Amino acid sequence: MATLTERLSDDLKRAMKAQDKVQLETVRAIRAALLLAKSEPGAQGEVSEAEEIKLLQRLKKQRVESATIYRAQNRVDLAETEEAQLKCIEAYLPKQMDSAALEAAVKTLLLQMDAKGPADMGKVIGAARLALGGQVDGKDLADTVKRLLSQ
Repeated sequence: MATLTERLSDDLKRAMKAQDKVQLETVRAIRAALLLAKSEPGAQGEVSEAEEIKLLQRLKKQRVESATIYRAQNRVDLAETEEAQLKCIEAYLPKQMDSAALEAAVKTLLLQMDAKGPADMGKVIGAARLALGGQVDGKDLADTVKRLLSQ
């Protein structure tokens, strides 16, 4: 399987040839974020796959928040642009777990960790993020853990 950088280069060429403005802007934004991450102190010019997923999730979250704000301000044109970019970013993320699979995974983790109440929420979420990787959104994970621990 091609690395994220290789996929982005191929998609950049494809978007240029197809003159797909939204895809082109999105791929350029992802590449710029990756370049910044690689040039940060301590990165040593490399970004791990887990860091790439975190970066993509951060970009996704930014687009969701921007689209929400634009919709609240009745700027549908800008909201649609953000949502189109969001779809492009999601194509690079791992497939997200559905709520039933997430709940089952969290229940298993709660049993393994012997978590009893809301005081254990932080360590459960930390372990779940490690176990599930980029397959789940942080907010969905936190909501599920909170709900299951409060039962």
